[in-house]
Amino acid sequence: MRRSFPLLLGLAVAVWTTHASVAPAAASHEIVMGFLCDRTGATQTVGVNMCPGAQDYVRLVNAKGGVEGHRIRLIEIDHEYKVPPAVEAYERYKKEGAVVIAVYGTPIVYALTQRLTEDRIPGTTPGFGRGDATDGTRYPYIFPIAATYWSQGAAAVDFARQQLGGLKGKKIAYLFYDNPAGREPIPVVEELSTKEGFQLKTFAVPPPGVEMGAQVLDIAQRYHADFVIAHLFGRSPSVSIKELKRVGYPLRKVVSFVWGSAEADVEAAGGWPAAEGYHVMQFAGVGTDYPVLNEIREMYKKEGQPAPKEMTSTVYYNRGVVWAAVQVEAVRNAIRAKPDGRITGEDVKKGFEKIANFTLGGLVPPLKITPNDHEGGGLVQIYQVKGGKFARETDWFSAYNDVVAKHIKEAGAKK
Repeated sequence: MRRSFPLLLGLAVAVWTTHASVAPAAASHEIVMGFLCDRTGATQTVGVNMCPGAQDYVRLVNAKGGVEGHRIRLIEIDHEYKVPPAVEAYERYKKEGAVVIAVYGTPIVYALTQRLTEDRIPGTTPGFGRGDATDGTRYPYIFPIAATYWSQGAAAVDFARQQLGGLKGKKIAYLFYDNPAGREPIPVVEELSTKEGFQLKTFAVPPPGVEMGAQVLDIAQRYHADFVIAHLFGRSPSVSIKELKRVGYPLRKVVSFVWGSAEADVEAAGGWPAAEGYHVMQFAGVGTDYPVLNEIREMYKKEGQPAPKEMTSTVYYNRGVVWAAVQVEAVRNAIRAKPDGRITGEDVKKGFEKIANFTLGGLVPPLKITPNDHEGGGLVQIYQVKGGKFARETDWFSAYNDVVAKHIKEAGAKK
């Protein structure tokens, strides 16, 4: 019973999302998309805001007539960031005829890679998952569609280089959640330490990530790090901010990967003044001023309802919108090739690989997916907590593409 509870809870969510939150579209065929979500587990601070963003985008698409006249049914299942219920959910999606699945969580990606490949159902993993899945020739059904942890690690090192005026002889600390996701970028960062001549020391934070006083003390007072690259998620980013602040380490010398970069992380750390100076990485736009978000607010207004509270958590909500939108764009490309809407996962895979110059009104960098590159360039932006908000510091950029490409190639050679 314990293992089946998350699935039962998820199915309840799925029923609600299927019948209550999606307006009908004029179509004779329905397109099913799966969306794994964590609303109650270790990373619920992400899911409770990101998943509503995906739901709202699909509602908007259906309210406007669907995709090329075909209605989208988005089935969300809460897997609590656990592999067994995620596998159960996957089997449910397959039975429901899902043609694309949002696969949430790096451990879940590794668990489902073989099934997705054998069943020819594309799985999307924006901003997490396995870095080698960038290679679409080796992983034809896994689509990172945003900067992988390998690309994020490279970007973080490059940002530290710019902040320090060079890296030679510097001490960099890598503070990470000790699970497959946290360990994923270490080989890339290690190679960059050799390439740039800096000293690297890693500091593992055991799950659930709420105790790291010893690691932070070591970073600040024993190792004397010149810069900290943090790769934490769930409740742990806010803990890191508080602990670093407590020992007197300047937050302006910290940059976080994308899952420690939301309003919720800052608020849980004690609020915006407490996090002043903290740098964060983003793969989607931050804030409320984007055309698609205006459309969603207008949709609610026409229904006589206020905009959902989740929209105020713009980092994660916006990512949910982006995640669903990229999947819908792939579905759109597939339907254009098969106007009757009776598309398969294979058709949607080809639809992803036709995405070009997709920006969603500036919410994402110009995205181009090809059969060889399922990541789309690995672009990120850096923001800083400044004056009570996230202030953008950089344009979209990627870094050390040669090193990342080398690791992708080497990973393929090992298979």
